Amino acid sequence: MTIKRLVAAMFLASASNSVLAEESFTVQDIQVEGLQRVALGAALNNLPFNVGDTVTEYNLSRSIRTLYSAGHFDDIQVLRDGNTVIYRLRERPTINAIEFDGNKDIKEDQLNESLAGNRIEVGEPLDKTILKNIENGLTEFYHGVGKYQASVEIEVTYLPRNRVNLKIKFDEGDAASIRQINVVGNKLFSDEELLSNIESKQDLPWWRFLSSDRYQKQTLQGDIEKINSYYLDRGYLRFNIDSSQVSVSPDKESVYVTLNVTEGEKYTISGVKFVGDLIGQDEFIRQIMPLKQGQLYNGALVTYTEESIAKLLARFGYANSKVRTIPNINEDTKEVELTISVDPGKRVYVRRINMSGNSSTKDEVLRRELRQMEGAWLSNDALELSKQRIQRLPYIASVDFATAPVAGVDDQVDIGFTIKEQPSGSFNAGISYGNYMGMSFQIGVQQENFFGSGNSAGISLSTNKYQKSISTTYTNPYFTLDGVSLGGQVFYSDTDYSSASSNLEAYNQQRYGFGASIGYPINEYNRLNFGANYVVNKINSINEYDQLRHFRGVLLDAQNPDGGYQFTNYELSAGWVRSTLNRGLFPTAGLYLGATIRATTPNSDLTYYKVMFEARNYIPLSNDHAWSFLSKLETGYGNGYGSKNGYDYTLPFTENFYAGGDNMRGFESRIIGPHAIFRYAQTVPGLPDPNYGSGGIPSGPENDSYQVSQRSIGGNAKAVATLELITPTPFLSDDYRNSVRTSIFVDAGNVWDTEFDINRYAGLTKLVTNQNQPELIDYSDASLIRATAGVSLQWISPMGPLTFSLAKIIKKYDGDLQENFSFNIGTTF
Repeated sequence: MTIKRLVAAMFLASASNSVLAEESFTVQDIQVEGLQRVALGAALNNLPFNVGDTVTEYNLSRSIRTLYSAGHFDDIQVLRDGNTVIYRLRERPTINAIEFDGNKDIKEDQLNESLAGNRIEVGEPLDKTILKNIENGLTEFYHGVGKYQASVEIEVTYLPRNRVNLKIKFDEGDAASIRQINVVGNKLFSDEELLSNIESKQDLPWWRFLSSDRYQKQTLQGDIEKINSYYLDRGYLRFNIDSSQVSVSPDKESVYVTLNVTEGEKYTISGVKFVGDLIGQDEFIRQIMPLKQGQLYNGALVTYTEESIAKLLARFGYANSKVRTIPNINEDTKEVELTISVDPGKRVYVRRINMSGNSSTKDEVLRRELRQMEGAWLSNDALELSKQRIQRLPYIASVDFATAPVAGVDDQVDIGFTIKEQPSGSFNAGISYGNYMGMSFQIGVQQENFFGSGNSAGISLSTNKYQKSISTTYTNPYFTLDGVSLGGQVFYSDTDYSSASSNLEAYNQQRYGFGASIGYPINEYNRLNFGANYVVNKINSINEYDQLRHFRGVLLDAQNPDGGYQFTNYELSAGWVRSTLNRGLFPTAGLYLGATIRATTPNSDLTYYKVMFEARNYIPLSNDHAWSFLSKLETGYGNGYGSKNGYDYTLPFTENFYAGGDNMRGFESRIIGPHAIFRYAQTVPGLPDPNYGSGGIPSGPENDSYQVSQRSIGGNAKAVATLELITPTPFLSDDYRNSVRTSIFVDAGNVWDTEFDINRYAGLTKLVTNQNQPELIDYSDASLIRATAGVSLQWISPMGPLTFSLAKIIKKYDGDLQENFSFNIGTTF
C-alpha cells in the first residue's frame, strides 16, 4: 500500500503529524487505529467531515483540533492512503484510583470536589497537562494559610490496560507566624489601638497558647477591612490603605506585615436625601433611618441603612432591589451630603415551593409550617420564618432554602426547601440499681412524627422493686388548619413501698386516670394550652409520718382508720408558652418561656393547685453557633385551698416537687428536699393490761422522740437554675453538630416545704436506729441551695436522645446522696 505523507498545519502536544497534500480530494473511507476504551462512533462524531465530503489541508488540521478538544487522546496522527484518511490515536489513560497522603488542612471531600472541577475523577481520562496546574494551585492555597514550606507532588503510577493511579503527596510543613505588624502613616490612633481590633496577632508569648499568631492571607484581608471600617465609623471618609506588604523571612517561618495608610480628616453629614422609588414607604423609611444631619459620618450606619431599606423592600416582594449611597463631599467645609438611591426593581412572585430530603415526613406536615405562600410575592421575612418554624419541629435536623428564577420570566422564582431529618422516634430505656430501689427497668417509645404525619404518639412502661407504671399519649398538633392542637392520655401506676423495711416512708398507692388537652396559637411565638384530667388515687399501708397530719385529717375515715385513703380529683390546667428558639432539639439561639397552672375543682376530694414556670435562654457566642451559652430556670409552687374538719388542705405528698438526677446532675434522683419525720410517743408505767400483762400511759408530746427518713419526700416549692456553656464536641466533625452536643454546666437549686415548722420538734429526742440517718434541718428554708458542676454529652441516636453526665457536688446538706456519673436515654436539656 502506497502511503503519501501529508504535512500537518500545526503541532499539538506531543503529536507527530504527517505531511498533508495541498490539493483537495474526496474522502472514500475513514479508518481509526488505536482505540481501546473510546467507542468508534464517539471518535467519528468529533470529525468535521464524513465519507463522500471533499476535504483540504484545512479540514484535516481542523479535525486534529476537534479530536484533541474531545479530551480522550494524548497523541493524534493523520495519514492518507489514496482517498482514505487514516487516524492513528493514542488514548489518554483512565484514572483508576486517587489517593491522598499527608493532607490535614484540606479535607478529602474538598480535594475531590476541586479535582472534579478539573475533570480529575476516577473513570475519567487523565490530561497530564493540568497536573502541574493542580500542584501549583494547591501550593498557593498553603501559602495563603501561611505554610510557605508546603509542597505538593502528584505521583502517576501506570497500570495494565492503559490505566493509572494518582497519589497526591502533601508536605504541609508548619505555618509561618506573624512576627510583626507595622502601621505606617497613622497619627490619630496608635498601633496598639488599631491592632487590638483585628484577628491577626503578632509574636505571641508562650503562655497565650489559646491564641494564634499564624499568618493567613484571608484573615489579613479581613483585618484590613476592619481597620478601614474603624476609621470610616469615626468620620474619616477619606481614609485609605495605600498599600500592604507581606515579607517572608528566609527560613519561611515568620512574616512581617506593613500597612501604609492615609488617615485624612473627619467629615460631618450635612444632609440626607432619597432618589428613586420608595414604594410608598417614604415616611417610614425616614423614621427608621439612623443617619441624621450634623452627626459624624459613620460607615457602619450607612451600610446598616442600605441593608435595612433592602430588607424592607424585600418584605413587599422586591427581592432584587438595589440601594446605594452616593456621597457628595465638600472639601472646604469638611461636610458630606448623602444621596441614597433606591431602585426596587420588579416585584417578584413565588411560582412554586418544592420540598426535598424529607423521606419520612409528609410534604403537608412541612407545608403547614410555611409562611411564604405560592402565588404570593416573595418575602425574605416570610421565608426565614418558614425555615425557623420547620426547624423547630423535633424530627427535623436542619433546613435550607434557595430561590431559582423561572426561565423566560423576570418576576417569578421557584423556592426549594432542602430538609435533613433526624430520628423522630425516641426509644426510652434505662437500667439502674440503688440501695432502695433495687434493679430498675424502664422502656418506652415516643414517636414525634407518627407515620410521617407530624402527630405525636407514645407508650411508656417502667418497673422496679417497688413500682410499676404504664402510660399512653397521643397529640395532633394540627387538629384544625389554624393550628389548634388536640391530645389525650391514659395512665396507670402501682407503687408498693409497704414491704420496704429500710424505707421509713412506706406506703402502697394505685393511681389511674385519663385526660385531654387542647392548644390555641396566639401568634407565631405564643400559644395557650388547656387541659382536663380525671384521676383516682388509692393509698393504704402507709407508714404515717408527721407531715401527713393535714392529709390524714381531711381524708381519713374516723370509722375505719385502717381503710387507707381513696380520693378522686378533677383537674383543670392552663398554660402559656412563648418560644423563639431556632431549633426544636439542641437549639443554639432564642428564648423559651413556659408557665402552667393546674388545680383541682372544688368538687374534688382534695383541693389544691400547682404553678410551674420554666425559662431557657440561648445566646450564641460565635457566628456559626458552635459556641453558645444557656441559662435555665425551673420553679414551682403548690398548696391547698379550703379546709375540712378543721384542717387546711395542703398539697398532697403525691404531687410534691423533687430535685436530683436529671435536673440536678451529681445528686441521686429525687434525693434533694424535705425528709419524712416520724414522731413516737413516750410512755410511763401504768396499770397492767388484763390481756397482755403490761401497760403504760403516754406522756406529753414534749417528751416525744423522732426519726428522719433517709429518702426525700419532696416539697411544695422548687427552684433550680442552670448555667451551661455549649462547646464544639472534640474530635467530631461539624456534620454531627446537630446530633451531638457537649457542654460544661453548673446546676444549683433547692426543694423546700413552706408549711414545715421546725419548732414542732424543738426539744424532742432524736431516736437513732441507723448510722446513716440524716440530721433534722429546717426544710422550710429556701436558702439551703445545693450546687454541682460538671460536663455533659448528649447524642440524638437512632434510639432517641442519650445523655451522659459527669458531675461533682459543690454544695450539699446532710442526707443528700451523690451520683457522680449518670446515663439517661430519652432525656435532653
